[in-house]
Amino acid sequence: MEYEKKKVWSILLRLYHWAFALSIVTLCITGFYIHDPWTNSLTEGSASFIMTWMRFVHFVAGYVFTAAVLARIFLYLFGNKQERILEHLPVTPRNIKNFFNTILRYSYIKGGHDADRLGHNVLAGLTYVLIIIAAVFQLISGFYLLFPEVPIWEQYGVLIFGSQQSARYIHHLLMWLFMIFALIHVYLVIWNDIREPEGLVSAIFTGVKFHHKA
Repeated sequence: MEYEKKKVWSILLRLYHWAFALSIVTLCITGFYIHDPWTNSLTEGSASFIMTWMRFVHFVAGYVFTAAVLARIFLYLFGNKQERILEHLPVTPRNIKNFFNTILRYSYIKGGHDADRLGHNVLAGLTYVLIIIAAVFQLISGFYLLFPEVPIWEQYGVLIFGSQQSARYIHHLLMWLFMIFALIHVYLVIWNDIREPEGLVSAIFTGVKFHHKA
């Protein structure tokens, strides 16, 4: 079967992906430390500032995470065809068919591949939309915990989460959601790349996929 190169992902989409991924890794590592701090230092604690550095890195990564989420929302509205939100939702006959076909394919009930789609399958696309929604709640809870005295974060924090303790609990649960999502995401990307030689992994670096020739 012959293939041809097709440009799929914009530079902004690829930058978003890696900023989002690396910030999540950084936030999880530093978040675990902030939640349950420890030290291996033999010196007196006030000279090492471990918690200070962990919090600083966590906050910087949080701003990167926020920028990545805003970039993805922008692309949902103004990106190319593969990047826009309607291409990710099961709201058209074509997308509904792809959604259920993908479930059957992942379950090894049905083979084949939707050759007319350049971007994500709809199951993946819908999952990413839900993850971005979760990310919005995550960053709101994070800013509420960081700036409880700022009126806008206090207003939305109390409205959405109630107390700061509730916000902290939800913030922690969402961290686990992102970690579980990351594991499943990496597994399915590799699984798809092995089964379909369209360059799914390399596409997130180059923006190019190898598409079946008509």
